[in-house]
Amino acid sequence: MPSRSPAQSRKQRPAPPRGPNRRPASFLPMTRAEMETLGWDRCDVVLISGDAYVDHPAFGVALLGRLLERHGWRVGVIAQPGWQDSADFQALGRPRLCFGVTAGNVDSRIANLSAGKQRRRRDDFSPGGRAGLRPDRASIVYANRAREAYPGVPIVLGGLEASLRRLAHYDDWDDRVRRSLLLDARADILVYGMGERPLVEIVARLAAADPAPADLSGIRGTVTAVGAGEAPANAVQLPRYDEVASDPTRYLEAHRLCERELAPGDGRPLAQPHGDRVVVQWPPAPPLPQAELDALYELPFRRTWHPRYDAEGGVPALETVRTSITAHRGCCGDCAFCAITAHQGRIVQSRSEGSILAEIRRVAGQPDFKGTITDIGGPTANLYGARCKRWDRGRFCHDRGCLLPERCPHLELGYDAAIRLYRQAARIPGVKHVFLGSGLRFDLLTTDRDRRYLEQIAAHQVSGLLKVAPEHCDDRVLALMNKPRFAVYEEFLRRFRAASRKAGKQQYVVNYFIASHPGSSLRETLKLALYLAKRRIKPEQIQDFIPAPMTRAACMYHTGVDPATGRRVHVPRSLKERRLQRALLQYDRPANRKLLEAALAELDALHVLPKFLAAAGSRPRLDKSPRGPVPGGAPRLAKAKTAKRLPARRARGPRGRA
Repeated sequence: MPSRSPAQSRKQRPAPPRGPNRRPASFLPMTRAEMETLGWDRCDVVLISGDAYVDHPAFGVALLGRLLERHGWRVGVIAQPGWQDSADFQALGRPRLCFGVTAGNVDSRIANLSAGKQRRRRDDFSPGGRAGLRPDRASIVYANRAREAYPGVPIVLGGLEASLRRLAHYDDWDDRVRRSLLLDARADILVYGMGERPLVEIVARLAAADPAPADLSGIRGTVTAVGAGEAPANAVQLPRYDEVASDPTRYLEAHRLCERELAPGDGRPLAQPHGDRVVVQWPPAPPLPQAELDALYELPFRRTWHPRYDAEGGVPALETVRTSITAHRGCCGDCAFCAITAHQGRIVQSRSEGSILAEIRRVAGQPDFKGTITDIGGPTANLYGARCKRWDRGRFCHDRGCLLPERCPHLELGYDAAIRLYRQAARIPGVKHVFLGSGLRFDLLTTDRDRRYLEQIAAHQVSGLLKVAPEHCDDRVLALMNKPRFAVYEEFLRRFRAASRKAGKQQYVVNYFIASHPGSSLRETLKLALYLAKRRIKPEQIQDFIPAPMTRAACMYHTGVDPATGRRVHVPRSLKERRLQRALLQYDRPANRKLLEAALAELDALHVLPKFLAAAGSRPRLDKSPRGPVPGGAPRLAKAKTAKRLPARRARGPRGRA
């Protein structure tokens, strides 16, 4: 469908909804009986989710459902329906306007399978933590069953799973490139990114056109499908689906073109032919103004799970966020393996101090509040209040990052505002502790201008364990991850030790590492393992790399090429190598002994086995120093040296190394 002119857009401006509900629902209804209690004969919108229904702003269905309710729509929820037939999808009757379909807060691949593609035994987003309550490829399954239940009802896809699969993408499940999820699910429209504005506009257009079909083209933050020759004239043409599916070079080209159009202020539409259809990604939705973001968190959330889950002990995922506060969204770190850039975007949007403090007062007023705010954070805790002049226009630099290779001088960190916020929060009656549970960017805590903030959180916001993500110790691997050099991490540790000592506290660092990331061979993993063993660090937090669709690292994994440089990289593909890498990093586990020896034998490095055995037999330490514990608990790592006696590198196969 051709794009519309501004004049046409004004003529087709959606009519407002029927008027706000006078009384918000205690919970969005999940049964006909609950609808009748509200005096409803039918829902306008029914949201179908792969998660249990938790009425808390950290859960996407609750946030969007309450937002639509505020705009006057009658919204029901079908949570974790049985998918063997369409009966559960008829529980609330035929919606007047549309079904909204999401796999849930977590991609169903991540929810159901481990990195080694083993079935998970637990799902924290399900009642009682029960696994198996959501199907694989939940978005596709739910969309098909909803269509079977009520043919002709428009289907709107959204959530993380849909957002990362909005165009042709590499799929780890099938180890191949798949079509846009919009086509595989046969949905009417797909919402990507943070979907508040797009979803409200979609529902308003459907209501304005009802009962006729609505024109859903041109909505920012969405993806639609059109016929050949109907894509907007200004769209960037991506390689065809059949080309990216068969030729890694064309896939690489498509990835680079997509990355260039992620900024809301200057992003253009993307058009990718799929057979006789063209998938059109409209430009990203603009960031929400602060007042609009604040208003989201003032919606009448109950901050607990639906009562139907009481008998099963509730929904475990709530416990990690029950007394946490979302202060901002977006992250300018742009890590290669992280889906946040493709979903929330690089522009940081922060709530106002007043909005956050008002939410803390509401939390503190709940009868079960124990006095601890577990987090005031977001994707990166210390990016609250960060600003850039380009962000104000919905733009960011395409030729350099905000944080790497060095912190951009135009990036203004909000440390003064954050310190004021933490101190004000601690003064609220009933609040005893205000902690930061989100991870921090340690490279933003390594200069003298960061000292005041670091000393504040070391003294008051660290519960004893501070989460940071060095990910690796090899600088070439870190460069592929788009993470700071390892020396920056060591400088942070030195400063955190000093800040903890000044506060009179012994505190520890919880390190997150990734195994089997593209560019990390057994040799680089051995280097990291020897670093850990030398300091008697026995990490529990080891993440096996999973190629999240639309990320730079997934592009590397599929093509064997770094899209930033065009150089070939080693890709740990086999299950054997992935197990060996993990065994090296978790050298202290008896179950890994044979794998550890096998990895060392493959590297001709069995001579270092005694180092691992000695370290495995020592007392585990979260935070280490070569000379033992120090006041403040932070390690003396400034003079750490790379482990010696690494064997000579063997010749690589055709994929080579970075």
